[in-house]
Amino acid sequence: MTPLRQRMLEDMQLRGLSARTQGCYVAAVRQLAEYFHTSPAQLTEEQLRQYFLYLANEKQVARTTATIALCAIRFLYDQTLHQPWPTLRFVRPAPSTRLPTVLSRDEVRQILGLVRIRVYRECLTTIYAGGLRLLEGARIQIADIDSGRMLLHIHGKGNRDRYVPLPAPLLPRLRDDWRTHRAPEWLFPARRVVGSSTASRTRADPSRAVVCRARFVARGARVGSPNAPAYTPCDIRTGPTSMKRG
Repeated sequence: MTPLRQRMLEDMQLRGLSARTQGCYVAAVRQLAEYFHTSPAQLTEEQLRQYFLYLANEKQVARTTATIALCAIRFLYDQTLHQPWPTLRFVRPAPSTRLPTVLSRDEVRQILGLVRIRVYRECLTTIYAGGLRLLEGARIQIADIDSGRMLLHIHGKGNRDRYVPLPAPLLPRLRDDWRTHRAPEWLFPARRVVGSSTASRTRADPSRAVVCRARFVARGARVGSPNAPAYTPCDIRTGPTSMKRG
């Protein structure tokens, strides 16, 4: 690890950025360095301007990607290198006009039916029923279920926790699924890895496995016809949550 990257990581930790945000920022700065084949500390303001033009005109990155790159590079030069260049205040990612994909109940039901592994299917069903982000659903713990008040305690992005209603039809499904693995902590534990013990499997953070499986299934789903567009897990999240209505 270079001294500059170590310094930036320390600055992000002092600023209270989440580990996930830190990883995104480091990756964005690494891509900047790889583009110019030199340390970001040696770049000029004009080179930064050319890099953002490259992202916008040649790579045509999505607005989210452009925003992450801008925030990461701005943090590096403002906070770590103490070079608050005007270009970093001038650049703005192009606004997005894309409407979200809203799936019907039948389409969501068909997509969920493609998930053969039960723990992943129930996790995606919970994400759909609660309108959750992927990581929020994957990291639900046993203690997060309040069956008395029919609520789910969600550990949200940026340490912003919240409660969401627990649909009545979902609770018995979650109980039945838990009986198949009886994990002491995670509601949706990672599957057994070859050579691993049951104890290590049920205590493993399941988020990576669930997220990878969810993306694989959603992108491979073609509801309606083989030429239909591929879906993302976010499309499942924005679908109509009929379970909430009982």
